[in-house]
Amino acid sequence: MDYKAILQQTEYDFIKTNEHLGKHVILLGLAGSYSYGTNIEGSDIDIRGITLNQKSDLIGITQFEQYVDENTDTVIYAFNKIITLLLSCNPNTIELLGLNPEHYLYLNDIGKMLLDNRKLFLSKRAINSFGGYADAQLRRLQNALARDTFPQSEKEQHIFNSVKNAMHDFNNHYKHFENGNLEIFIDKAVNPELETEIFVNANLTHYPLRDYSCMWNTMANVVRDYEKIGKRNKKKDDLHLNKHAMHLIRLFMMALDILEKGEINTYREKEHDLLMDIRFGKYQKEDGTFHESFYDMLSDFEKKLHYAAENTDLPEEPDMSKVQELVMIINERVVRDEI
Repeated sequence: MDYKAILQQTEYDFIKTNEHLGKHVILLGLAGSYSYGTNIEGSDIDIRGITLNQKSDLIGITQFEQYVDENTDTVIYAFNKIITLLLSCNPNTIELLGLNPEHYLYLNDIGKMLLDNRKLFLSKRAINSFGGYADAQLRRLQNALARDTFPQSEKEQHIFNSVKNAMHDFNNHYKHFENGNLEIFIDKAVNPELETEIFVNANLTHYPLRDYSCMWNTMANVVRDYEKIGKRNKKKDDLHLNKHAMHLIRLFMMALDILEKGEINTYREKEHDLLMDIRFGKYQKEDGTFHESFYDMLSDFEKKLHYAAENTDLPEEPDMSKVQELVMIINERVVRDEI
């Protein structure tokens, strides 16, 4: 596939015409599954990029941080903002410095300069940034599994607690409730298919219709959202579940490369088959949970990451003086109108 031809499509014309982009863009690359090598038929094409701050951003009063085009799922960061994100070793942005060469859709001399200095941004900060992202991914996985394995009574309690929280917010908003009362509670179900059920006692007189409508719309929205817990689209949810599991392992792989080798390897060629096995459900049981082999793999990666964190040669912090020098060299070209 000729990836660079993507930018010739009319929906990407904004890159040429937007005042913050155009000649200021220094780098554009694939993101998401295509950049990892885990894309499948129908995978979306995501693009991430970097554009220089304009002269007025640097010595004037204008501000610009990023451009987002939701239609094409494109995010282009302002240079100064992405430097801050790179310094924290943010996984979603540091991966832009480690793409396969053919996955860069556009790269000028300043973009190449940034890539040549990619190691300036690698430090022990990666331990917390990648560890935090992995923890968040694991929580998503655990929450999804818990949702599917909770007994119905616990699901109903979860719904009930959410409704109560919404009611609490409502009562804080409407301080006076003298002309009636409203009570929601959980009790033994009337519906024979349920163990427990949410009930309501309501006694309202001369109550403003607009307030009444607003109150019940709030309750209905919360119940409707949480009722989805019990209406699982198994095929669709399993795809997302396995994708979460795959990205969890991928994050560990990328973190280990950074800590052990000082390398940013976004494309996972060597581990491609393993990652795709996870994505296609090889490690998932029929009941939606995962085989012990997956958790053994996860435990092994956690141990490796802990060891790598203890023994990495990376500095505690980036060399800020060298980063500052690089940023000043590039931004000075903007100020001197040399772009």
